Amino acid sequence: MKIAVFPGSFDPITIGHVDIVKRSIPLFDKIIIAIGVNTQKKYLFSLEQRTQWIKEVFKNYPTIEVSSYMGLTINYCKEIGADYLLRGIRSASDFEYEKTIAHLNHSMESGIETILMLSPPEYSSISSTIVREIILGKGDVSKFVPKEIVESMAVI
Repeated sequence: MKIAVFPGSFDPITIGHVDIVKRSIPLFDKIIIAIGVNTQKKYLFSLEQRTQWIKEVFKNYPTIEVSSYMGLTINYCKEIGADYLLRGIRSASDFEYEKTIAHLNHSMESGIETILMLSPPEYSSISSTIVREIILGKGDVSKFVPKEIVESMAVI
């Protein structure tokens, strides 16, 4: 079984993240969207809220699961038996960063391959960091996050 882990903080998940996952579905038997938990990091949204949103976005996709983990992503992959790490690339700087991490991961666990998916140009400027800034500034994020999040934020 081909299992991929798509790790991130997803604070919040963006339409760029959703695009990467949806385009990856034909490549894997299962994709686990894994929310990394870093106790040193301050999140805008709770782990529970982020998990709920992702489950809602992918509720009609039986091969998508949502999980959370602490520690190194490569160790999480080993623990759950995933052979692939899925990452999105928006820019040359993303590529350089992800290449470095992929090389380090490979040296720690050579059996886990990193798959890099290019974001389409229309999503290349969207990041969770920018979306958080728009939210904090009371701006409209409806063009950058899935509709399920926009609907949910209306009641938050």
